Amino acid sequence: MRISQLAERSGVPASTLRFYETAGLLPAGRTASGYRVYGPEATERLAFIGAAKQLGLPLGEIAELLGTWQRGSCTEVKAGLRPRIAARLHEAAERAAQLAAFTASLRRALQHLDELPDRAGRCDPECGFPATPGPTGPGAAPLGGPALGAPADEARWRLAPVACSLSADGREERASAWRALVAGAGCERVPDGLRLTLPVRRAGTAAALSAAEQECCPFLDFRLHLDGPAVHLEVRAPAEAAGLLAELLDPAG
Repeated sequence: MRISQLAERSGVPASTLRFYETAGLLPAGRTASGYRVYGPEATERLAFIGAAKQLGLPLGEIAELLGTWQRGSCTEVKAGLRPRIAARLHEAAERAAQLAAFTASLRRALQHLDELPDRAGRCDPECGFPATPGPTGPGAAPLGGPALGAPADEARWRLAPVACSLSADGREERASAWRALVAGAGCERVPDGLRLTLPVRRAGTAAALSAAEQECCPFLDFRLHLDGPAVHLEVRAPAEAAGLLAELLDPAG
């Protein structure tokens, strides 16, 4: 079947199918005229990839599992999946504990604020703020920051679930908008993400798209830096979303 037929049958956008081929997840043949063609097993393969992504597995691990899925038995697939799912569960539990500690810190701070006396003068140390009661040992969250001492800006995107709230059509429309924005952009790898360099005239579009993307994908972190005739857009994501980030923003992807 052609790529358009597979996209319609599976609900996976054509742009994602092309990315999966580049990443070695979804092999495709070619017609004499160069069009991609897929065998009947492609739909099942995509279902396996989708299920693995829902579990938070990175694309590299999914590629390894696909080899087992294609050649091995159900028992072998189970043996390959179990330690990976256990690792993701451990990570999720750690994040949940951090978020719970941060939530408790905010509640303590709010209670402390409610207990402070009203004063007509300016706010000063006599107000008793920002001092906040409560645990201060390991795992306790300081006021205004997440648990375990991580910076506040990292708490939001690192603790957010790797999931997009857009529909399949919405994701394809958004991906098209990003492709138009990053066309011809310079791109370099940075810790946890990508740094794109765009003409400054695209700054407004970059800011609007970043704000819209963060609403549906809170696990992404966006930073804009105006630099004369250029604007630098740095986007970070958790390790399990690295493939999605490259798919969305890497001009060479």
